[in-house]
Amino acid sequence: MIVKTRAVVLREIKYRDQSKICTLFTSEFGKLTAILKGGRNPKSRLSGKFSAGNVLDIVLYKKTGRDIQLISDGSLLFSPLSAEPDMERFATMYRIIDLISQALDGEEKNLPLFSLLTGVLEILYSTEKRFELLFTWFLLRMISTLGFEPSLDRCVYSGEPLSAAAETMMLRELSFVMNPGGVALPAAALRQISQQHSITMPAYQLLSELSSAPLSALDEIDAGEAETEFLCKLLQEYCRQHLDHAPKNRNLAVVAQMLSK
Repeated sequence: MIVKTRAVVLREIKYRDQSKICTLFTSEFGKLTAILKGGRNPKSRLSGKFSAGNVLDIVLYKKTGRDIQLISDGSLLFSPLSAEPDMERFATMYRIIDLISQALDGEEKNLPLFSLLTGVLEILYSTEKRFELLFTWFLLRMISTLGFEPSLDRCVYSGEPLSAAAETMMLRELSFVMNPGGVALPAAALRQISQQHSITMPAYQLLSELSSAPLSALDEIDAGEAETEFLCKLLQEYCRQHLDHAPKNRNLAVVAQMLSK
């Protein structure tokens, strides 16, 4: 059966002399594996199109029950190579597609997650900086889309409104609780044994702002570097604990090394 769908290339590996096998996240069929025959031949019109992070409209010869589908055609929509070369942009891209790949479970359609991925990649490939803030925003949205959004407005234990209580008690810090996910007042968190991290009020305020900000409004957010870095690490840990299996440690270690340079 010939089918058309939009797809993001999550991974590519060499196959035989000039072909490649790609892991794709598609809008219609979820995550699947497909072969691109002759895809590494420089003379092929599809050469270079099926690279990691590229977003395409593709045509597949799809057969039910077959483990590897056959790519027939593809039209490139946007790519990390469309912007000026930037190591941090590529590192952020690989962090995003690695997490998405680990979150997906077979050929299960997930249009909200697909829309989130393509939307954030399009912005990533067109923006110049603030990559870590974009990645932090993505983490928070991915968490929500997968169904384990942390409670940010009210104490996860007492149910009290956090902003009002923090102002009344003149708190400088709150507690971020891994399970159940959410932010808690320090007094309530002390009585619990769950894994927790202290979160400063500026970091909490940034977290709250990111949770309600649309992707198009990220440039308007005044985010401190220290708060952004803290939230990025915190949400990555939260993702690892709530996904069925953790992201590949080797991939994330390589990315972390790239970003530190």
